[in-house]
Amino acid sequence: MSRKTFLACWLCGVCFVCSCQKAEQRDSQAARLPTIKTKSGAEMVLIPAGEFGMGSAGGKAEEAPMHVVRLDAFLMDRTEVTQEQFGKLMRDNPSPSHFKGANRPVEQVSWAEAAIYCNLRSKAEGLEPCYDETTAKCSFAANGYRLPTEAEWEYACRAGSVDNYGFGSDSRLLRQHAWHADNAEKKTQPVAQKKPNAWGLFDMHGNVAEWCNDVYDAAYYSKSPKENPRGPDDGERYVLRGGAWNSSAEPCRSAARIGAVPGFQDACFARDAVGFRCVRRPPAAGDAVK
Repeated sequence: MSRKTFLACWLCGVCFVCSCQKAEQRDSQAARLPTIKTKSGAEMVLIPAGEFGMGSAGGKAEEAPMHVVRLDAFLMDRTEVTQEQFGKLMRDNPSPSHFKGANRPVEQVSWAEAAIYCNLRSKAEGLEPCYDETTAKCSFAANGYRLPTEAEWEYACRAGSVDNYGFGSDSRLLRQHAWHADNAEKKTQPVAQKKPNAWGLFDMHGNVAEWCNDVYDAAYYSKSPKENPRGPDDGERYVLRGGAWNSSAEPCRSAARIGAVPGFQDACFARDAVGFRCVRRPPAAGDAVK
């Protein structure tokens, strides 16, 4: 659906609310990245500005061409948004998830509901909301919460890696870092139970696929800007990243991407396999950086 048609989905949502390293080395690196504890209690990692090779040369057509992208610094949630976090703000629809559990990732969440949660979280912390509730357009100048761009998501997932996964290219090691079809017991699992990546982020592979802010375009990489790419202006689908509890190893790769209708998830991911995490601009004065 177009952004205009998508407004119906938004309004419906408003109704519900108003190179491979050793584990020890990676954990040490993660400990050196700054983190903050937000006013709402979530922990976020300060992802440094930098550039990386986005996409893959040997993967699927929609992952090509591999291209260099430069990004500004941003904060990202260490974990996927949990059902407890979601329920504190989305009081009219606190438990959309199939697999119940306070520390399990929230799932069965549309793109619109994820964006609304971002706005509510921003307001609760005295920040400027990013999403216009009339047009669903994102203001990147606002200091509140939003969904990550596709480039931000992949940059954070790779955490410096140029391999298939943040931990290397050996898919046999995936079970150490992700809940997926081989070990998830056909359901989501509590967040932060597997090894974090080199930047201290949990569950970037598996558990639930994560909404990105970007509209999906299979050919976007061939024409995207180098500096802070933000996806096409309009389209029928939005980007999902990261694989899920029911995914094989292949969709869990750092470069793997899929487009899904924002209100009703793509058949490749069941509704109970889709969640999200938040990002925002770097800390303002008064935030405690550790």
